[in-house]
Amino acid sequence: MGLTVACVTGGTVFLVRTAIENANAPHTPLTPQDLLAADPYAPNPENDALKAAAAQALRKQRQKELRSEHTDGGLDPVKIAPKAPGGGGFEPADFPPGSTPDPGSNKALGRQLVEARGWGGEWGCLEKLWDRESHWNERAMNRYSGAYGIPQALPGSKMASAGSDWQTSAATQIKWGLGYIAGRYKTPCGAWAHSQRVGWY
Repeated sequence: MGLTVACVTGGTVFLVRTAIENANAPHTPLTPQDLLAADPYAPNPENDALKAAAAQALRKQRQKELRSEHTDGGLDPVKIAPKAPGGGGFEPADFPPGSTPDPGSNKALGRQLVEARGWGGEWGCLEKLWDRESHWNERAMNRYSGAYGIPQALPGSKMASAGSDWQTSAATQIKWGLGYIAGRYKTPCGAWAHSQRVGWY
């Protein structure tokens, strides 16, 4: 019992002495910064900047993955039409029996026609543009917009101004596409730059 009385008395003395010291200490009020520093959920500009940088890096990584999926066909907007579309007074048409698109030959023809226009130095831009748009396939159709053919005319029947065989002829589609580029963007590189900037031409 004597030990208990000693502990209580010692504890009381300690409390009284601490209270007196605290009362005599200079008074410094808490600032809003002191309160925020104590809050683990309060914004911290340095940490927020690190989080923003990490989020941006993640977004870039996701965009890179999406671009590679697009290249691999994962996000490819191009589908191959089972039938040539109609429109502009044309009925939908079956493709000629046994005919198969030949993107390599279409590119070779495209290059010849580009050079005939005096755009030889623009070939790289046109090649990339129509690789992206249609893979140089005359049966290509955009699964979202319905644009058709190598130059992805919308509607496809616009290409009838270059020839009545616009539904199936790569040459007619390319001629129309080059005319469209000349009229709207002046050159293939102008069209490519626009496509790079906004995602279409």
